[in-house]
Amino acid sequence: MPSAHESDSHVDTAEVPTIDRSALTATTFLEIVDTLVGEFDVIDVLTSLASRCVELLDVAAAGILLADETGRLRVIGASTEQVQLLELFQLQSDEGPCLDCYRTGLVVASERLDAESPWPVFAAESLRVGFPSVCAVPLRLHDVVLGCLNLFMRDPVPLGALDVALARALADVASIAIVQDQATREAAVREGQLQHALSSRIVIEQAKGMLAEFAGVDMDHAFARLRSFARNRNRRLTEVAAELVAGSIAVAQVSPGRVPPPPAGKAGPPPV
Repeated sequence: MPSAHESDSHVDTAEVPTIDRSALTATTFLEIVDTLVGEFDVIDVLTSLASRCVELLDVAAAGILLADETGRLRVIGASTEQVQLLELFQLQSDEGPCLDCYRTGLVVASERLDAESPWPVFAAESLRVGFPSVCAVPLRLHDVVLGCLNLFMRDPVPLGALDVALARALADVASIAIVQDQATREAAVREGQLQHALSSRIVIEQAKGMLAEFAGVDMDHAFARLRSFARNRNRRLTEVAAELVAGSIAVAQVSPGRVPPPPAGKAGPPPV
């Protein structure tokens, strides 16, 4: 009978891989969430995520493909240069698990590419570089498929159910990163547009004040003259206002000066 110490050692040794994997999984998700809170490079995040897939899952390599605005898949992250080239080959030959995964929104897997395959060209190339088994997991945002996560194995065996579940979770994280990046870019555009609008408004107000002072009219009339001047010349209002403030356009060009009051005794017709 083994001693208590030997028994404890055996249990600890058996549990180490599970503990390490759990800790690495938790660390991976925490790191990604922490990254998404601040500014980040989505390509860098997804490339790191592809590498972590190799560490966390029973796979040899991983690649992430993302659809562009036209619906064409692009390689955006890969754990190795070799798998990146294989992904590019897959796209160029227009056949492979990632394409079917993207089109259907379902997990697509083949544990034996050396058997009869629906993607003979891709299968031959994947076998040539040493990947006889593959699994593609969709990147989704609700019902929209953004791309896919491709997992490659060195042995002709299926990916285990737990690994597939974890791959789905990692694919969801990748989807969040992609959507967050897009939202950040759109927010930046909106912020830039808002700042431009605010700056333009200040310039227009300055131009109105110059016209009102020069012509002795109120601000509404000054604005009407400024806009009329711009429209008659097919110019943008903001551009004309900026040039007026900068002195590139003379105030007198936009609006006539003050009309002097009539001389005394000539203010109106003589009394009857």
